[in-house]
Amino acid sequence: MNVAARLLADENVPGAVVAALRQQEHDVAWILEDAPGSPDPDVLERAQREGRVVVTFDKDFGELAFRRGLAASVGVVLFRITLTSPDHAVRAAMAAFASRADWTGQFAVVEDDRIRLRALPS
Repeated sequence: MNVAARLLADENVPGAVVAALRQQEHDVAWILEDAPGSPDPDVLERAQREGRVVVTFDKDFGELAFRRGLAASVGVVLFRITLTSPDHAVRAAMAAFASRADWTGQFAVVEDDRIRLRALPS
């Protein structure tokens, strides 16, 4: 199902994952390249403004969307995997983005053996 997505990778996303997503034709902006040190609310606001799904390894985005009520309708994909190697992170990201095309409106938690989805508040 490999449909290209517009993504905003948080600065904690490994470079190998960003490179692999780009190689799969995803449109990936990476905070580490163009806005390092940006606070999470700014990252989320940029994702909304640019229509990009946030890709992160940072649990704080759930707090921002669900508890603080910041707009996150573009979607958030949180990786909670065992980081055994950069290759493992790349495989997990490739499998997740090949498994579905529509992340919009979802808070997705990618684990080693499953993907959990929860609708984001509108």
